Amino acid sequence: MFDTLNWDDLRVFLHAARAGNLSQTAKRLRLDHSTVSRRIAQMEASLGVAVFERHRTGLKLNEIGERLLRHAERVESAVIAIREEASAGDTEALVGTVRLATMEGIASLYLAERFANLRRTAPQLTVELITSAQTVYVHKREADLFVSFFQPPGPGLISERIGKFRLGLFASQAYLDSHGMPASLRDLQDHWFVSYVGDLIQVESVRWLADVIEEPKVAFHSNSMIAQMNAAAGGLGIVMLPSFATNNRPDLIPVLPGIATTAREVWLNVHGDLQFAPRIRAVRAFLKNTLKRDPDMQVTLADAVPQPRTEDCKNP
Repeated sequence: MFDTLNWDDLRVFLHAARAGNLSQTAKRLRLDHSTVSRRIAQMEASLGVAVFERHRTGLKLNEIGERLLRHAERVESAVIAIREEASAGDTEALVGTVRLATMEGIASLYLAERFANLRRTAPQLTVELITSAQTVYVHKREADLFVSFFQPPGPGLISERIGKFRLGLFASQAYLDSHGMPASLRDLQDHWFVSYVGDLIQVESVRWLADVIEEPKVAFHSNSMIAQMNAAAGGLGIVMLPSFATNNRPDLIPVLPGIATTAREVWLNVHGDLQFAPRIRAVRAFLKNTLKRDPDMQVTLADAVPQPRTEDCKNP
């Protein structure tokens, strides 16, 4: 029966192992639920052994399934290498799709408008820009590239620091007229703030407000940085924002500039299987060059306030 094992069934197994349930697997592969279930059953029949434990909440790999997953990932890497080499016959033609995942703020307020420059040099290359509030695992094929504010973990991951940006406090003129301009860090204890929803934070690097004030009084919470920025512009309180978010916002006034500040690094991450693919190399080069040419994205160590060195992510 082992001779009947085929790559299509193994591919479904890989996605099911990573997703942990049939519905998400079906959605990702654009198959119906019954087809995914049948493919997994077909693969288990070919192997002569079950690889999943079925629970009401989803699928969980058993011990044999865990071992099979490691082998299947090596097969997947080989298939990817074959596909990329076959498509690289004409190295001048940059064709295909690259899925790039990153945080909402840098995606919407910085990267999105700049991809027109890439389009002019590579018109047949399509970028899918995915926003996520949590760590995206490229070694699990959740994206081709991941731009993060920390160096993420993951086997086979190629990570490089491509930039560093500063963050500062901002408020509307209306808020400052009503509450006054803080003159020192101590004065911040008397002010209201706009910040993230604490129990929804899944990446510790966005807890940047904690770098300048402990236990701030928060008048408005949102898991969206853009919503926080607009709330502050409306007068709800003081907000901490990256430099890339405030360059075109004259309605936000700097608060304690040069004093209440911190910084975060920008990391570009790709799986080793994809690092030499022409389409991936083109997007990586574009991102690195874009940030390298932007002084706001190249804050030096001397200019930056020390920041947390470790990243503990919830729900990895």
